[in-house]
Amino acid sequence: MTSTATAPDGRAAYWADELWDTVVAGDEPSAAWTAFAALRAGLDKETVLLDVIGAVQRRVGKEWADNRMTVAQEHAATAINERVVAALARSEAPPGAPAPPAPRSPEPPAAAPGSHDTVSSRRDPAAARPYPDGSRPGPGGPARPRITVSCVDGEWHALPARLLAEVLSLRGWHVDFLGTQVPTAHLVTHLHHTGADVVALSGSLATRLPTAHAAISACRSAGVPVLAGGAAFGPGGRHAELLGADLWASDARSAAARLAGGPPPRPAGDPLTDESLKHLLDQEYTLISRAAGQLVRATLQGVGARYPAMRDYTAPPQQHTAEDIAHIVAFLGAALYVDDGDMFTAFACWTNDILAARHVPTESLLHALDILGAEVRDFPRATAMLRQAAEALRTPGPGE
Repeated sequence: MTSTATAPDGRAAYWADELWDTVVAGDEPSAAWTAFAALRAGLDKETVLLDVIGAVQRRVGKEWADNRMTVAQEHAATAINERVVAALARSEAPPGAPAPPAPRSPEPPAAAPGSHDTVSSRRDPAAARPYPDGSRPGPGGPARPRITVSCVDGEWHALPARLLAEVLSLRGWHVDFLGTQVPTAHLVTHLHHTGADVVALSGSLATRLPTAHAAISACRSAGVPVLAGGAAFGPGGRHAELLGADLWASDARSAAARLAGGPPPRPAGDPLTDESLKHLLDQEYTLISRAAGQLVRATLQGVGARYPAMRDYTAPPQQHTAEDIAHIVAFLGAALYVDDGDMFTAFACWTNDILAARHVPTESLLHALDILGAEVRDFPRATAMLRQAAEALRTPGPGE
């Protein structure tokens, strides 16, 4: 998920500015005080989470992209935001919020002989919060629905998923938040162990789409529907649908809205076929992914030969250049996986903006695309994607 959302309360912008000042100062106690002050001023907890903390986190990302914040400063700011979210989660519920469930006993009661001791049978219906649609279970009714919120394996941006977890908890869900980089096998084991009704998979980086596909397929094979979210899944969630997700949402608020009526139906029958991914039969994705290290080295060497300024680079800029080229190769692989040249072009333009903010000319990126194109000249789809991206970089934008 992303932390983007339309603020329902105009006062949120004021408190976001107040929180920003404390976060950039590295003042965690004042940041927490500001979040709770926003609650005392009348903002509800969901608004503080999404439109105050979420807004600050989006600004952190933009400041880093524009080279006004270092990586270390971005990490420190994110850590403060995460701890403020945790402080809000531990706080007492605001007036009018549903009462939390009663604590479970340390040891569940033993199952009667011959009974089925399942996760759902051990839940305490009396401890349930209202359902996500606002209704309440009757005596002896089922427990509130349970969702697992997890980042795709290899995804380290945890805050968007954490915000979703907190919002769903506020809206009456039993939430298991697993955090970042969860291996698919362990995720599926967790689903079997807890009896989750739905899993939410968060991904910010498109390079994780092949891994996300494996996770979506595994979860659905286990009988658990999948809500996918985050920038990785493309505009309008087009890659979420392509990879077989049951639902998609762009941010935490819209995800909660999609789930307002409760869990979606469990997948029925065999897992989805990969007819929509038949382009993978050309093996371009597989072969380029396997040769990624070689492609990075060849491209780095070629850029160094073509771009004289690199000869004066010290070790850190050289390392950054190698990392940039590695990202280019990785995004090319992801674009091949979902057969989306526009995705790669958007990434190349974004990379160009990042480099421009650091006074690196477009020429260096064009050299990298051209050299990489020569390395993959036998792969038609990859060649077309690289040419499309290079053409976009050479085309002046509005006002240029």
